[in-house]
Amino acid sequence: MNAPLLSPLRFDIQSLVQAMAHSHASDALRCQLSPQQWEVLGGYIQPFSMQQGQTLIEQGAVDQTLYFVESGTLSVHYEDDKGRVRLAMVGAGSVIGEGAFFSRLPRSASVQATNACKVWCLTALRFRELANRHSPIALELSMALGGVLAKRFYNRPKRVAVT
Repeated sequence: MNAPLLSPLRFDIQSLVQAMAHSHASDALRCQLSPQQWEVLGGYIQPFSMQQGQTLIEQGAVDQTLYFVESGTLSVHYEDDKGRVRLAMVGAGSVIGEGAFFSRLPRSASVQATNACKVWCLTALRFRELANRHSPIALELSMALGGVLAKRFYNRPKRVAVT
């Protein structure tokens, strides 16, 4: 007897757009892109799924990848030199990794999936390609990410979410 195969996860940029549009989080990404511009951006970002407990970002790692959260929840853990841990939660419609994406500094916190998640990633190299070929989209994305950074820095508990 053959067991039924699980259907593979399907990714569609419009699902990410809907997650962004319906997010009530104060630090949700508010990108003012047209549907056609989202489709273009979708060609530059790579979707993947995560299982509960899977690590997305390690504190101290050096990489400039930006992550868009389509579904699920991620926990952000920051451990200081005295062993104290601070925590923030990031959900659907938000981004994570914007701090290192812009600063090129090591990651300031670790990020793990608290449940099954759908995430999209944008590397610095792909962002530069986007900026060269579709500068209005890259500019709008940069401005929206700046807004996320500002909101997180202003909200003390959310500061830890700047990775």
